[in-house]
Amino acid sequence: MLEIVVKTENWERYARVSAEELARLVRRIGGDGDRFLVVQRIPDLPDVFAQVWHKAGGDYTLEYRDGAADRHFQAMADRPEAVVAAMTGWARQEADWRGGLSWSLLDMGPAPEVPPLDLGDDEREEWEKRVRDVLVGGYASRAELAEIAEEYLVTEDCRPVSRGQAEALADRLWLERVAEQATWQGETDPERLTRAFTALQEAGITSRENFTCCRSCGESEIGAEGGPDARGFVYFHTQCTDSAAAGHGLTLLYGGFDGSSETTAAIGHEIVTALAAVGLHAEWDRDPDRAITVTPLDWRRRLVG
Repeated sequence: MLEIVVKTENWERYARVSAEELARLVRRIGGDGDRFLVVQRIPDLPDVFAQVWHKAGGDYTLEYRDGAADRHFQAMADRPEAVVAAMTGWARQEADWRGGLSWSLLDMGPAPEVPPLDLGDDEREEWEKRVRDVLVGGYASRAELAEIAEEYLVTEDCRPVSRGQAEALADRLWLERVAEQATWQGETDPERLTRAFTALQEAGITSRENFTCCRSCGESEIGAEGGPDARGFVYFHTQCTDSAAAGHGLTLLYGGFDGSSETTAAIGHEIVTALAAVGLHAEWDRDPDRAITVTPLDWRRRLVG
């Protein structure tokens, strides 16, 4: 699989696709509402991407950017095979992936200046901490992180952080996290958790990570997530994620869709068994009215967005 995310004009998103799937997506574009692809690395890096635009009957316009505005290039291709070869080579970070196409530098103009922040020390510290906490949680994309940074200090009559300032903070913290996770070895606890949730989903238990903002919303929305054969559910919401990222373990909420205590207890037992199968320890007293806690837990979730 290629360590990339592919986004389409019609809002589809594909993560870690095969070379064959990437080729299919390239060959597909050209019709109304489906004329371009944007490809980003995993983890995403600021201003690093490749993209292609194509209208049926015309040439392909291929671009890539390698960080700064003066590293944005364009090439034209008259057939999809050349585009597939270039984008696959880019995804694999092959040394000669640019070969076969004639590239020219695009003039993107000067980068906009970001004015200094007008925040007190305490306010700045609180602001950065909130953005960092969400980042460590591991589910936010760079764009979502920037939106949190922009909106966190907003009051009814004051918006102290501009979009540019928010993006600058989000990108700085993001790159710090990318460098940190590059030192991680082997499978992490969040990856084990995802394996357990995948197994539970396949066994008929609707399983959702970082689902909704709180328990009330989760309980009201989880039913709509289940398929016709789903027997029950397990999930954790964003406040649970925050707690896990802070080192306090992860609370799992669960139940049976028939509402009975017997089914809920059975679902709880399956969850604990699935966690143990991937090497995670769960604390649960078999009471269907009590949540399951995954602890100890080393919360190092790799960035994807």
